[in-house]
Amino acid sequence: MGWRGSRKNYRWPGTYHITINVMERKFQPLGKIVGNASKPDGDPLAPRVSLSEIGKMVEQELLCSIHSHYPMVEIQDYVIMPDHLHFIVVVHRDIVSSSGRESHLGQVIAGFKKGCNRHYWDLTGQSANIEQGKPAPASTQSVLPPADTCQYTPSAVSPHVSHPLRGFKVPSTASTGRTPLFDYGYVDVMPLKEGQLERQREYIRNNPRYRLLRMNNPRWLTPQRASIRTALTLPALKGYLHRECGPYQFNEAIWEQIQQRLLTDGGTIICDSYGNTQLLNNVLLPVVCHRKDTAQFETHKARSLAAAAKGAILVSARIAKGEQDIMNAVMSLGYPVVTIEDNGFPSLFHPSEQRTNLCSDSKLLLISPWNYVYRRAGTSISVAECKTMNCIVQALCRTKDSWWKEER
Repeated sequence: MGWRGSRKNYRWPGTYHITINVMERKFQPLGKIVGNASKPDGDPLAPRVSLSEIGKMVEQELLCSIHSHYPMVEIQDYVIMPDHLHFIVVVHRDIVSSSGRESHLGQVIAGFKKGCNRHYWDLTGQSANIEQGKPAPASTQSVLPPADTCQYTPSAVSPHVSHPLRGFKVPSTASTGRTPLFDYGYVDVMPLKEGQLERQREYIRNNPRYRLLRMNNPRWLTPQRASIRTALTLPALKGYLHRECGPYQFNEAIWEQIQQRLLTDGGTIICDSYGNTQLLNNVLLPVVCHRKDTAQFETHKARSLAAAAKGAILVSARIAKGEQDIMNAVMSLGYPVVTIEDNGFPSLFHPSEQRTNLCSDSKLLLISPWNYVYRRAGTSISVAECKTMNCIVQALCRTKDSWWKEER
């Protein structure tokens, strides 16, 4: 049973980003990624999914069957990937089935999945009388209705937005022993903040490109576990935090929490990475801004840009505004950088389109010393955690953060 929003009624109008996975993702039954990752959207060779017969069936069910049973439910942006699908669903008014019965989003998704299962079993020859143990031969006829039976025209996006949720478990119809096409349950996200819905549309649109980039760069565009050793020991970090933090910002309880979050090996901090770790073979310089140096910020920025122009790689946790300013300026000039992330990488890690492209081009390396934990957007981290990342920045660079105060 997944999580549901206690304040959200799934019968009400709303906009949802739905994700559904196939039961056996390694088989990728819905199609395959084709195209060239270097080609822009709109080009005939741009990345896309070449749908299998099963994938075409799912597309037809998605675009036609849901709306025919629930006229108030509209499917907008969507992508059918080889092993999962994403789509934006807009519920324009309270959900009521075509028979007039009150319903909710979970039943809409369950009906869609059951319809797909029936056609999937037809396509794979599993429609026989299971009790007699006589499977029928695979169907030679397409289960798709004629193309002109479904006229699909997306409408404007509903203005209703809300908060992130997770869909509940939908019962399987495979009680006869047949394997269902889709995994149990689904994930739904309700865009809340301004711009979030557009980012989700962009993510859906670029899913084939992301997958192709990861296929072409399997080591760079997937999280690499324990790929970096920092040579920073836990005792050394603890001493640093004692010096840098006040008594209310660092104590034994906080230290215990930090140790639980950190990735370590034999008492030494290690990091996961996402991107080309060869960037670490260059001269590395830390970017850490302190309040005491505010008056010298322009000097700090100018010398950082000059160092990047000479081939140095700037490394930062991008916590302070000044750090973000310097790193953004360096990246805008096309120089590669390394950033320390404030959370770990989940197994299915998907950075933004911009960061994915930068990692693919060896312009950005993401590093995390933390175990991944689920956090709501906007969750803050402690001063001690910020100082920990700054310490790791200096440990990776083997250079103090005051390097820019000296003429180089």
